[in-house]
Amino acid sequence: MARLLGIHGRDDVSIPKHSRVHNTRPAGIALKEKEKRLKTQRSVKPVNLDIFIPSVVSVGNLARLLNVRLDNLRRKMVNAGMQAEAAYDHMLTAEYASLLAMEYGRNPVVNDEAAFDIYPPPPHPDQSTLPARPPVVTIMGHVDHGKTTLLDTLRSTSVAKGEAGGITQHIGAFSVPVPAGSGGGSASDRTITFLDTPGHAAFSAMRARGAGVTDIIVLVVAADDGIMPQTREVIELIKKDNTSVVVAINKMDKPGADVSKVETALLAESVQLEAFGGDIPSVPVSGLTGQGLDQLVETISLLAEMQDLRAEREGKIQGYVLESRVQKGLGPVATVLLLRGCLKPGDHLICGLSHAKVRVLSDSNGKAVKVAYPGMAVTVSGWKELPKAGDEALKGTEAEVKKALANRIRKAEMEATLGDMEAINEQRRLERELREKEASEEQKGAQVDAAPAEKQPEGPKELRLIIKGDVSGSVEAVAGALEGIGNNVARVKIIATGVGDVTESDVMRAKAVDGTVVAFSVNVPRPVQAEAASQQVPLLSSTIIYRLMDDVKSRVIALLPPIVEKRVTGEASVLQMFDIHLPGRKILKVAGCRVTNGVVEKNKLARVIRDGETLHEGRLETLKHHKKDIMETGKGTECGMGFERYDDLRAGDMIQMYQEVEKPGSL
Repeated sequence: MARLLGIHGRDDVSIPKHSRVHNTRPAGIALKEKEKRLKTQRSVKPVNLDIFIPSVVSVGNLARLLNVRLDNLRRKMVNAGMQAEAAYDHMLTAEYASLLAMEYGRNPVVNDEAAFDIYPPPPHPDQSTLPARPPVVTIMGHVDHGKTTLLDTLRSTSVAKGEAGGITQHIGAFSVPVPAGSGGGSASDRTITFLDTPGHAAFSAMRARGAGVTDIIVLVVAADDGIMPQTREVIELIKKDNTSVVVAINKMDKPGADVSKVETALLAESVQLEAFGGDIPSVPVSGLTGQGLDQLVETISLLAEMQDLRAEREGKIQGYVLESRVQKGLGPVATVLLLRGCLKPGDHLICGLSHAKVRVLSDSNGKAVKVAYPGMAVTVSGWKELPKAGDEALKGTEAEVKKALANRIRKAEMEATLGDMEAINEQRRLERELREKEASEEQKGAQVDAAPAEKQPEGPKELRLIIKGDVSGSVEAVAGALEGIGNNVARVKIIATGVGDVTESDVMRAKAVDGTVVAFSVNVPRPVQAEAASQQVPLLSSTIIYRLMDDVKSRVIALLPPIVEKRVTGEASVLQMFDIHLPGRKILKVAGCRVTNGVVEKNKLARVIRDGETLHEGRLETLKHHKKDIMETGKGTECGMGFERYDDLRAGDMIQMYQEVEKPGSL
C-alpha cells in the first residue's frame, strides 16, 4: 500500500491534522470565502443544447443544423483558418463539424440517424445549362395606391371589388402571360409570376428567414399621393435586400397626377431613378385605363433577362409557403411558390413541422394542375397539419419525410424544454438569493419586513389577445401589426394564434387568461357568441386590418391611467383677514376677497397661491357675501372665504377655483 502511495517505507512522513473545532483564520476572511462560495453556487450556467451531427455534412447544411446564417458560419471558419473549407458545398467530417458546433455553445453528438433531415438540393455546378424560369415579381406599395387594380388589368379580372374595403388582406399569387416580343425570350420567359402582398408583414418575415423569394419588386406609387409610410417601408426593404426594382407611378388618369413631383420625392428617399442618371427604371401607368402596362411588362421582362433566371425543372423541389388556410372539402391547403424542381400529385413534402402527400395541385384560378415547375405558385392540398407562412417546402420519399419530421419535432421539443429549464433555474436562483438575504438579516438581528420582500415590481398592463384568422399569412400579419401597439405602461400580448373559425375552446382560453378573442375575416358561430357573452369574454371581429388595429388601440388606451387636467374657473385676491367668533369660544378665520376672474363656486376645488407657489389645495368651508351664505359669486364682487382645516391665509394671496377633468391617456 505504501509503495502504491509513493511513500517507499519512509518513517518521517507526517499526516496533517484536520481540526474541526479550531480555526485560526480571521472572521472577516472566513466570511468573504463563504460569500464567494455562495456566489459560485448561485451562478447559473446556460444549458447547452445537444445537436446531432452526421458523419459527413456540408457547410450549408451545418449552418441549417446550428440555426445560424451561412455568412456567420463562414466568417467563423475563416477566422479559424479554414478559408479553403468555407465553401457552401464543402463536405466536413464529424470532427470539424463538432468543433464548429462547440464554437456556438452546442454539445455535438455524432449520430447519423438522429441528425437526418431533408435539405434543398445543392446548387447546380453550371447554371447556364439549365432552362429559364419565369421571374417572381412582388407588387408593393402603400394602401390604396392601386396595386390590386393594376394587377386586375394585367390579368383581366376583378379582384379588388371582392376585397373588404378595397384593401388586399392576403398574398395573391398568379401568373401573367407576357405578349410575344416582350423580352424576346422563349415560351417560359413569356410568363411572369406576380405576388400581390398585403401590409408586407408576412413578406418581410419570409425575407428575414433568408428566403430569396423575390426576383424583382414593383414599387407602386400613386401620382396624386406621393411617398407614404408604407412606401418608405418598401424602400427600406429594397435597400436592405438589394433586390431589382421597377417603380410604377400609378393613377396617371387622375387630374392631379404629377410624375415629376413623385420622381423628385423618390430621389429624396435615395431611390436613384433613370430620369436622374440612376439605374432604377420608372414607368407611368394607369391601372384603370391600362395606360403604360405594356411598357411595365416589357421593363420587367428585360430586367429578368438581364438576371438570367434559371432553375432545374426535374428532381427534388425547393419552395416556400406563401400562405395557408383550411378550405372546406380539402382541409388544410397551402400556396407554395416553387423555386426549383418539379412537383406532382402523389409527392411527399415536408415543411417545418408539417408534412403532406400532395393530393391536388391547382393554380390561382382554381384549375387543376398536373405538374408544377419553377416560378409557379400553386395551391397544394393533402397536408396533415397547417404549415406556417414562410416555411421552406422540400420533397423526399415517404420514409425520408417521416424520419426527418420525427427528428425536427424532437429537436423543437428539446429546445422548448431547455428554454423552460433556463427560466426555472433563474427563478429558483432569485428565490434562493432572497432566502439567503433574509437569513443574513435575521442573524444580524435586523427585523425582517416580509411584505416589501414579496412585493414584485409591477410591470406594464397587458391586453391579452387570442387571434383567429382565415389564412396563416393574414394571422401572421395581424399578430405583427397588433403586437406593436402599446408602450411601457400598457401593451398588447399575443397569447395564441390560429387559423379557422372561432371555437368555444378559444373563448375558454381567453377566459382563463382574462383576454380578448380577435376574429379576422373568419366566422364567429352564434353558439360561440353566446358562450363569449355568458363568460364575459370580449370579441373583436373585422375583415379590415386597419379597423381592427383601431379597436385594439382604443382598448390599450383604456388600460392607461387617465390624464388629469386642472381647469381654472375663477380667481380671487385676498384683501384682508377677519376673525369671526363662533359659539364655544371658537374663532373662524375668513379672508375678505375680491373676485378678479371667472366665477367662484363653493362646490369646486380651491388652491392657495402665494408668490407663485401652491400652499394648499382643498375645498371651501365658507363663502359669504354681506354675512349671507352663497354658493357662487361673479367677477368684481367682494366676498368672504374660509377653507376646511387651513387658516394660514394672508393679504395678497391668490385663491384659484378649479375643476379636475379626466382625459384618456395616449400612446
